[in-house]
Amino acid sequence: MMRITDTVKQLIIINVIFFIGTQFIGTSVAYNYLALHFPQSDDFKVWQLLTHMFMHGGITHILFNMFGLWMFGSALELQWGTKKLLFFYVSCGLGAALLHLGVTYFEMQSVLEGANNMNLSSNTLHQILNIDFLTDSNYSEDLFKRRLIPILQESGKVNLLNQESYSSLINGAALNQRPMLGASGALYGIIVAFAFMFPNAELMLLFLPIPIKAKYFVPGLLAVDLFLGLKGQSVFGGAWHTGIAHFAHLGGALIGFVMMWYWKKNQFNNNRWN
Repeated sequence: MMRITDTVKQLIIINVIFFIGTQFIGTSVAYNYLALHFPQSDDFKVWQLLTHMFMHGGITHILFNMFGLWMFGSALELQWGTKKLLFFYVSCGLGAALLHLGVTYFEMQSVLEGANNMNLSSNTLHQILNIDFLTDSNYSEDLFKRRLIPILQESGKVNLLNQESYSSLINGAALNQRPMLGASGALYGIIVAFAFMFPNAELMLLFLPIPIKAKYFVPGLLAVDLFLGLKGQSVFGGAWHTGIAHFAHLGGALIGFVMMWYWKKNQFNNNRWN
C-alpha cells in the first residue's frame, strides 16, 4: 500500500480543517466567502479562485477526493518533491476554476437569450441575477417573482415580462448563484500526471473491480466526464445541484496534460524541486 507523503498529508489536513470549519461557521457563510462564484455574483471574490479547491460539499465528496490525492499524489511527490507537486496541484486547480467560469459564461449567455426582448440595462440585469430567493436550501419561485416585479417596475420593463423571459431570468439567477467547490479539478490534473508517469499501473473503479492500465483508464474517465458535462449531468448529480461542474474536472485535466506534455518534451520530468 502506498505510504502517504508529507506534502500530500499536509494538503489533506488543510482540506479537513476547511471542511470542519465549514460545519462550525455554517455552510452558507463558508460557501459565500470561499467557494467559487461567477463574477456576476455579489458573492464573487478573487481569492475564491484558490480557496474553492479546499472546500467540499459533503463527507462523501471530501473522502473520495482525499483518497484520490493520497493514492496518486503520493506517488508523484516521491518522484517530484514538494515544490513541484504543490506548483502542479495549484496550477491544475486554477485551470479548473478558469475553464468552469468560461463555460458558465457561455451558458449564461445562452440561458439569458430568452430575455433579450426586454433590453435590460446591465445594472438591472445584475440586480435580477442576484435576487436572493433561497429558502431552506431550495430556490423559491414565488419569492423570486415577488422580488423581481419591483425591480422591473422601477426600470419600466414590467410590461415586457412573459413566460419565456421569466424562465430565462430565474434560470440565469439560479446559475449565477450556484458556487463551484472541491479539489476535484486539481485531483484530475494529478490523475493525468499519474497516467503520464506510470502508464502501465493498473487501476480499478470501486463498482467495477477490473484492473485497467492507467493509460487507458484516465482517457476513459475524461471521456465520460466530457459526455456527461455536455449533457449537463454528473456522476454525483447535476452540476447545478452539487456545485461541482464537469468542466472544472476537465479544466484541471487539461492543464495537467499540457504541463506534463511540456515537461516530458523538455525532459523536465527528471528534475525534482526540493
